[in-house]
Amino acid sequence: MLEEQLLDRLRQIVGQHGVLSQSNELYAYSIDATPLLQSMPDVVVLPQTTQQVSEILRLANEHRIPVVPRGSGTNLAGGTIPVHGGIVLNMTRFNQIYEIDEKNLTVTLGPGVVTAQLHQAVEAVGLFYPPDPGSMRISTIGGNVAQCAGGMRGLKYGVTKDYVMGLEYVLPTGEVLRCGGKNYKDVAGYDLTRLLVGSEGTLAVITELTLKLLPMPETKRQLVVFCSKMVDAARIVERTVAAKIIPATMEFLDRETMKVVDDYSKLGLPKDVAAMLLIEQDGSEEQVVRDVERIAEIARQEGAVGVEMAKTPEDGAKLMMARRSALAALSRLRPTTILEDATVPRSQLGEMVEAVSRISEKYRVQICTFGHAGDGNLHPTCMTDERDREEIERVEKAFEEIFTTALQLGGTITGEHGVGLSKMKYLPQRVGDGGMALMKGLKAAFDPNGILNPGKVIANGAPKRVVVRHP
Repeated sequence: MLEEQLLDRLRQIVGQHGVLSQSNELYAYSIDATPLLQSMPDVVVLPQTTQQVSEILRLANEHRIPVVPRGSGTNLAGGTIPVHGGIVLNMTRFNQIYEIDEKNLTVTLGPGVVTAQLHQAVEAVGLFYPPDPGSMRISTIGGNVAQCAGGMRGLKYGVTKDYVMGLEYVLPTGEVLRCGGKNYKDVAGYDLTRLLVGSEGTLAVITELTLKLLPMPETKRQLVVFCSKMVDAARIVERTVAAKIIPATMEFLDRETMKVVDDYSKLGLPKDVAAMLLIEQDGSEEQVVRDVERIAEIARQEGAVGVEMAKTPEDGAKLMMARRSALAALSRLRPTTILEDATVPRSQLGEMVEAVSRISEKYRVQICTFGHAGDGNLHPTCMTDERDREEIERVEKAFEEIFTTALQLGGTITGEHGVGLSKMKYLPQRVGDGGMALMKGLKAAFDPNGILNPGKVIANGAPKRVVVRHP
């Protein structure tokens, strides 16, 4: 518990209603979207200005109080669990879009703006912000930047880091700094903007962002491809890209995921295929038609058992929404749903999906796999019950083997969810001792007292998941 004197100082900074300290108020901030993890904060503080953030951090640094920056808490890596208590810094009041600059194709906004609201705002003036994480209806831009969120359009358009041009941020000492801006070319010194993107709240607190926008694509079309073998789906992905066609979206669902999604969305999907690819292309009308027809041709050549074009924009939107509903559909099966991510080179996609299936059988756990086929990013999703300790242990062993397999295939332990708390023990395998030492040095340079989101990403002795026992 923080001393009442410190709580009073926080109230002086942000006002009486900007400080939450009662246990019933704190409970929601002891968890995020990551299953099985929980730790209570001492206080939640809701600043509204950069100056308030500066004063809070200065106070926390002086008294060595942990500070965990947080948006909507939708991350899936335990990134906003306050494992050492302290202050949860809720940034959702920074929820204004300050400027949509149509001349420079940028938008400047606060970190608390919800991702879907940004999409709506820029699309209203004919512009386009491509990153589309699955949680975009509730996740905040600040959280997207902290985790370097991806999404279904990553193959063609990249991920969050590819759109962050400038930041205002606050160091633990309270110093307010800026990096980047509206310049499309700027190589003056180290690229601190890219360094802060994906730093998961461990280096600084972001208080303002300038993002790159694109012109809205003229049109888009969708098709769905059904395959009797996962290896066929993987080959279709490889050949499409080799043909110099980069779809806006190239998603896949395995057989088990298809069954659950179809029960949920009532699309009439076939029950006897191994996988489906859901593909969307956007751009000029002529280019889109040519690309979609060529993809369909490639799919048939590679043994697809069915290729269907969306007949109307409404049908296409329904297909895309069905893919976005995969997690919701799967979460209905068991009390606890653990959604993970691992990425492999595209050429290893089929082998990785088959490995996940073998691992699922080996440990007698239910794992369905879907994800972003175009960039090799898989989301093996386990339906389990956190109250069954023996089963949870098998789930942990299964995921450990999945991550090890991904690394053996030349992949990585996370493509878009981040390291946070849940994947720290795997990080040294990915970056090596030298990489860990360098990252710890960077952390010390930004945050010498270690107050920002401690216990995450590069902390020693990563704790195992703990089963949450709700009161």
